[in-house]
Amino acid sequence: MDLIRFTLYIFITYAYIDLNTCENTVKVNKCCEQKEIFFGDFCTNVNETEQFKPLFTSETSDSNVQVNYKFVIGKPDCGHLERRAVYQSQNSVEQLTLFPNGVLRHYYEHHGLLHHDYDPGKYCLEKKIYESNQSLFAWVCMPNINDEWMTSTEFLMHNIINPVGHSVTIICLLITAIIYFVMPTLCDLTGNIITTICMCLIISETADMIRLLTVFKNHTSLFITEAICYVTLLAAFLWLNSLGYYIWKTFRSRNVFLLITDGKKYCYHCGFVWSCTLVMGALAIFAHFTMDYPEFGEPIRSFDEQEQIGSLGLIIFFAPVAFAILTDVFFFATTLQRINRMHTYGRIHHKLRHSFRMFLLLLLVMALSWVFFLASFLNYEGLINSHIIVSGFKGPLILYICIFNQKHVLYLIRKSCCYDNCIFPCCRPDTEYEWGDEMTAMNTELNY
Repeated sequence: MDLIRFTLYIFITYAYIDLNTCENTVKVNKCCEQKEIFFGDFCTNVNETEQFKPLFTSETSDSNVQVNYKFVIGKPDCGHLERRAVYQSQNSVEQLTLFPNGVLRHYYEHHGLLHHDYDPGKYCLEKKIYESNQSLFAWVCMPNINDEWMTSTEFLMHNIINPVGHSVTIICLLITAIIYFVMPTLCDLTGNIITTICMCLIISETADMIRLLTVFKNHTSLFITEAICYVTLLAAFLWLNSLGYYIWKTFRSRNVFLLITDGKKYCYHCGFVWSCTLVMGALAIFAHFTMDYPEFGEPIRSFDEQEQIGSLGLIIFFAPVAFAILTDVFFFATTLQRINRMHTYGRIHHKLRHSFRMFLLLLLVMALSWVFFLASFLNYEGLINSHIIVSGFKGPLILYICIFNQKHVLYLIRKSCCYDNCIFPCCRPDTEYEWGDEMTAMNTELNY
């Protein structure tokens, strides 16, 4: 009986000690796995001496406080708040302090030394090595103090001006695509290519708008959004390249009255463009998952590999865009020389001169917008804001180039939407017709 009592006493004592130990164990959120740290922007395995070990500091600034802790692996759950990266380097103004209760305090310079505390689950700590420099890295949930973050320039640009500007561009592109798709006389090869370019840009602008939003960053897969954005942007530039090739080849050809129809030509261009787009997109995604890692010998994995396409994938996406722009410049230069040498123009050549001007203006707008888009990857807020502003002007410029800058298109719109006996003079079609419009005008007048 005494032996049973002694055994029960020992069991209760150890259970109490274990329960007390569990209650005193502090949870520390760690970004990478237990045996991994950040090398650059990626998590990689390291030996035991290089592993991350948290240092606790008391409220009275006593360092190296001994605390029982355990790691909780994973990114912080920020909800509707923005997740931000914080670095504590040797000469950094910012400082990260971990208290024995698991609270992380972030000191930062903003009109004096200020700080904000992050409860467990609202941050993750990690050791970071970048170009032989060591720092303490943390993902933190941006504080929501008196909603000051909602009035910041970054929040306004990303979550208000960004959707407004992209929406204006999407509406303008949609109007252009509908006009070129509905008008029967515009449904030639050039019109079909313009419609396809607009549809590709609409999808790309929509994905880019979602990519730049901060309030939904933790609820959507940025990897899928970025992939759609880059693939459709590449397709838009390849379609523009096809338009330049068609104009260049037609001006070089001695016989423009070919037996092949515009429908067959569009099918050939469609097969070429989408084949190249799908191949380059598949290569970029394959490189992202297999080869897009920094130069280290050990196998590593990306911390955000499902949320952001790496640098190698971006190169595979954007290198064909740069090559397409250079090819378009060649088409423009050689076609311009050919036009300057021509003394007489037929109906097709006269029509293609307007298409050639439209091609040049589209090339300038899309190339300039792509340069700002590429510069936004440098992660400077000024360049990102510039990209957002330029994106808002791209749609109206394309609408002006393809609709209002084309007398032929304006005439067809007025003739289709208005009548000659319309009481509004501004709605009446002009009497000066472009090539190919005389028969349309004659048929319309006969119907009245």
